[in-house]
Amino acid sequence: MSRTNFQELLDAGVHFGHLARKWNPKMAPYIFDQKNGIHIIDLHKTIGKIDEAAEEMKQLAKSGRKILFVATKKQAKDLVKEKATAVNMPSITERWAGGMLTNFPTIRKAVKKMSTIDKMKEDGTFDKLAKRERLQVDRQRAKLEKNLGSIRDMSRLPSALFVIDVQKEANAVKEAGRLNIPVFAMVDTCCDPTPIDYVIPANDDATKSIECVLNILCAAIQEGLDERKLEKDKEVAEEPVVEEGPKPAAARKLRARKGGKEAAEKAEEAAE
Repeated sequence: MSRTNFQELLDAGVHFGHLARKWNPKMAPYIFDQKNGIHIIDLHKTIGKIDEAAEEMKQLAKSGRKILFVATKKQAKDLVKEKATAVNMPSITERWAGGMLTNFPTIRKAVKKMSTIDKMKEDGTFDKLAKRERLQVDRQRAKLEKNLGSIRDMSRLPSALFVIDVQKEANAVKEAGRLNIPVFAMVDTCCDPTPIDYVIPANDDATKSIECVLNILCAAIQEGLDERKLEKDKEVAEEPVVEEGPKPAAARKLRARKGGKEAAEKAEEAAE
C-alpha cells in the first residue's frame, strides 16, 4: 500500500519543476511534460520513490540509527527543524560547517565546548569572570547553539542524510559521498540526481511541497521508532524471571537453625 496518493501531491504542488531552460538533462526520466516554460514532474514516479525512501528510513529508525536532516533554505529550515525534532533526529538548518562529517571529531570538540560553558554557568565559574569575558563567552555559546545545537546529542556519524535542495547543500552531499553515507533528497528538475542514493523528484522550493514530503517520511520514521519500542518491551516481558535463593548470610542462619533443631531432637532421643 502506498504512503501517499496522486491527489495529495498534486494539491501540495509537488509536481512543479523549474524553468525548462534551467533543467538538468539527467532529470529527464522524472519529467512528465512542460507547461508555460516550466517542467512538470511525473508524480507517479514521485510516489514510487517516496515509498522506497520511506520504507528505508523506517528500517533505519527501527534499527536505532540516526538520519541527519539538512536544509538551510528559508522556506524549509523551520519546518525541517520542527519535524526532525519530533522524531528525535538531528538536523542542520542554519549553516553547513565544512567538515561536519569528514572532520567529525573537531565538530564534537565544538559541541563539548558548549557543554563546558553550560557547566561553568551551573557551578558558578561563569559569574566569577569579568563582564567583558562573560559577554564573549555568551556570544560564543549562542553561535555554537545556532550552528550545532541540534546535533549536540549526535555522538557518532549519522547513518544517512536527508537533504532538501541538493544544489544549495552540495557540500553536505559531497562529504556524505566521501564517507559512503547514503543520501535521501528532494531533487528538483534543475539538479543533478547522480550523487543521490534515494532520489525523490519533487518541487523543493514551495513550503507546501516540502511539508507534504516531510510529513510522509517522518511518519515512516515514527513507525520504525514505535516498532523498535514494541520489540524492546516484548523482549523485556519475555525474559525469564530468575528466582534468587537465600543470600549467604541468610543461608548460614538457616543451616544453624536446622542444625540446632536436629541436635535438640537427638538429645531428646538419647534421654528417652
